Amino acid sequence: MSFSHNLASRSLPLSLLIFLIFVVSFGKSQKEALQVKVGVVLNTNVTLADLSLRAINISLTDFYNTHKGFKTRIVLHIRDSKQTVVGAAASALYLIKKKEVVAILGPGNSMHAPFVINLGNQSQVPIISFSATNPLLDSLRSPYFIRAAHDDSAQVHSISAILKSFRWREAVPIYVDNEFGEGILPCLVDAFQENNVRIRYRSAISLHSSNDQIENELLKLKTMPTRVFIVHMLPDLGSRLFAIAKKIGMMEPGYVWIVTNGIADLMSSIEESSVEAMHGVLGVKTYFSRSNELTYLKTRWRKRFGGAELNHFECWAYDAATALAMSVEKISDVNMNFNKTKTRDDIETDLDDLGTSLSGPKLLEALSTVSFKGVAGRFQLKQGKLEATTFKIINIEESGERTVGFWKLNEGLVKSLSTSQSSRGLRPIIWPGDTIGVPKGWENPISPKKLRIAVPKKDGFNQFVKVTKDANTNVPAISGFCIDVFNTVINQMPYDVAFDYIPFETPDGKSDGNYDEMLYKVFLGEYDGAVGDTTILANRSGYVDFALPYSETGIVFVVPVKDEREKGEWVFLKPLTKELWLLTAASFLYIGIMVWIFEYHADDNFKRHKMSDKISNVFYFSSSTLFFAHRKPSESFFTRALVVVWCFVLLILTQSYTATLTSMLTVQELRPTVRHMDDLKKSGVNVGYQSGSFTFERLKLMGYEESRLKAYDSPQEMRELFLNKSSNGGIDAAFDEVPYVKLFMAEYCSEYSIIEPTFKADGFGFAFPLGSPLVSDISRQILNITEGETMKAMENKWFYGERHCLDSTTTDTPIQLDHHSFRALFLMVFVVSVILLLLMWVSKRYKDRPVEETESVAQEEVNEEGNVVLDGDEADDNEYHVVDVDTALLRRKKLTSTSIPTRRATPLLRLKSA
Repeated sequence: MSFSHNLASRSLPLSLLIFLIFVVSFGKSQKEALQVKVGVVLNTNVTLADLSLRAINISLTDFYNTHKGFKTRIVLHIRDSKQTVVGAAASALYLIKKKEVVAILGPGNSMHAPFVINLGNQSQVPIISFSATNPLLDSLRSPYFIRAAHDDSAQVHSISAILKSFRWREAVPIYVDNEFGEGILPCLVDAFQENNVRIRYRSAISLHSSNDQIENELLKLKTMPTRVFIVHMLPDLGSRLFAIAKKIGMMEPGYVWIVTNGIADLMSSIEESSVEAMHGVLGVKTYFSRSNELTYLKTRWRKRFGGAELNHFECWAYDAATALAMSVEKISDVNMNFNKTKTRDDIETDLDDLGTSLSGPKLLEALSTVSFKGVAGRFQLKQGKLEATTFKIINIEESGERTVGFWKLNEGLVKSLSTSQSSRGLRPIIWPGDTIGVPKGWENPISPKKLRIAVPKKDGFNQFVKVTKDANTNVPAISGFCIDVFNTVINQMPYDVAFDYIPFETPDGKSDGNYDEMLYKVFLGEYDGAVGDTTILANRSGYVDFALPYSETGIVFVVPVKDEREKGEWVFLKPLTKELWLLTAASFLYIGIMVWIFEYHADDNFKRHKMSDKISNVFYFSSSTLFFAHRKPSESFFTRALVVVWCFVLLILTQSYTATLTSMLTVQELRPTVRHMDDLKKSGVNVGYQSGSFTFERLKLMGYEESRLKAYDSPQEMRELFLNKSSNGGIDAAFDEVPYVKLFMAEYCSEYSIIEPTFKADGFGFAFPLGSPLVSDISRQILNITEGETMKAMENKWFYGERHCLDSTTTDTPIQLDHHSFRALFLMVFVVSVILLLLMWVSKRYKDRPVEETESVAQEEVNEEGNVVLDGDEADDNEYHVVDVDTALLRRKKLTSTSIPTRRATPLLRLKSA
């Protein structure tokens, strides 16, 4: 007989004795107070349930001792579930139907709970469980189910935080094959996904499995690479599991074992030999904050039960009984009978006359609002259950458990409950095998062979990967830039990774296929990885995992260049566009017209010239400004002002023209034969691609005919195809990845050029099977070497020529100068000319005004001072005198009508300048 059955047989009479003492002690008060019937459904012959029943009795005793004036007293009706689902359901049905209890404490585990919860929901009797922790019970959505405990989902975030802190990317849950074990899995998966932790395999072990069956399951796990195991079961099965794990060598260095609170909370019930087998295991344990109530109860518990330790289930049972007693008192005035509406003729089964509790809704409301400081902390239900905010992390050693930290809801892992930043993380841990070094979390399956790393066999571009064999030993020698990068990464890994390079070739030394075929064999398990110039592609990532890229990215076209220096008799016209030439010519014509206008009004000699002379002089003047060769000074101020602005515009225009023409004739000598990918399609020329590369399929997707695609294996073959050109079976363009193109351009950069556009590609990456834990660690090391000088040194070693060759890319044709570039200058000339024209018109109007007024002066004489005097005696009445007056004199004297005696005035026929 097992230890648990022996303990149960000894503890059962003791529990009944305690119950009788409770009944006798409070018999008098119960006669005076309202007796409220409460049912208890537990496995009375199981240690854990028996201890919980003790806690319930002690709780009620303590409560009524301190609340003697209460109107109600709870009377317990205990039923044994007989460790079966049917027994639990029958007990609950009996209590509800025959005893008409107002609430039920229980059942004892998650397996028995669903049917009991449904009975309570139908009869409106609250079911208060302190030990059914399965999170899936919430899916029943019963308002009458009260979980006076933490459900198992509360601890999954603390487990996930442990895995994240040690950078373990895979774990295997080992759980008991029942509702208790399966309930945590959905929550565990969700928590792991948040931290990018993968569950490679799930191991379910039946409660009734034999030791041989458990050993076979563990041996299966041992053949897998994952070394992190999450154990979720109760101590009876857990003790057997760890004993067998130690026996087969799974408690050695490199292994990680984490147990949930299903085992960690009940460490006191595990035998010493089983604890020794668990040396180095981490555990997540329910944490209750220290309080006077908890300390007092622990002390009494040890004294009363021979030094036994109080566990968390007993604390929750204690608080659940207290909460129920407080709630019953709140509804003391409510009718606590049952309502049975069906007649005997309607009753066909025991469930038909179940009835409903009249006090159920009120009692449920009272339970939902009750709040007090209990032995397990603050008792306050949220959505029908207690909320967990803190867990203790323990390290199990041969002498017992040791606290290494805590997990807090808003802070994560901490060494202590203080809030200092230095307390982040966990204290030093003793791992299985009595080691202090953190296990890496995975290993190769137990096998003498090393990792088999496939390497592509290439006939060209050997700077990336080169496979040769020793003539005597036939041992392959692998070298190249990609190999150096991988070796450097492995050497910097925090742990040893043993591997062998396996050339991807046939027995006769030829390539065994293209890159896709090599990666697919990694997927099939024939290789443990692939190293080489393997491009990361979306379709390939479906069957392998790539580490981060370590090379430049992109795919480009390469075309030959030709000497296309501008030649021909009309090359001098090319710097300017046709529109700018026309605008310039129109501007010369416009300037000539404006000069004509200004000079006509300022120079009398200009007026006397012939029309042909006027036109030739004006346009010669405006054209000569182009060379700043105008010699004759203009008579008009307005002409001079306009010429200054026009010369400024011409200076800028001529300098720009000169610079552009010089560039066309001297600088731009080499240009690609094709300027854009679209021109290649239109011309129908042949395009080259590297043998075995994905670029072949990419070209076909872009619309190139397969007959126009030519393969090459090396830069030399690529060069020969270019020399032959499409007309002789060669190529006029090549489509390849940037690293290959740069290697080719390093040798022939003066003869070829890269044209637009550049297509997206993710560069070269190392490939591993899906879910390989190597990927994250290798990616991290790739970042380390690419950010430092190590990668640059390797590039210089293998691609030395690149440093002596400028990057050759396409250059556009020199930009012609157009009218948009000089729009502001021509607009400035136009505006200035208009302003000058307006100023000239205003000035002319102002100067001509005094002369017009003098033409209206009457016929008079002019004296020595310039006054006009009338001689009436000498004048004939019908005759006008003609007076010659100097116009300048009239202006200087400022003759006006007021200075001439109007009484003697006669009409003035003519004013003539002397």
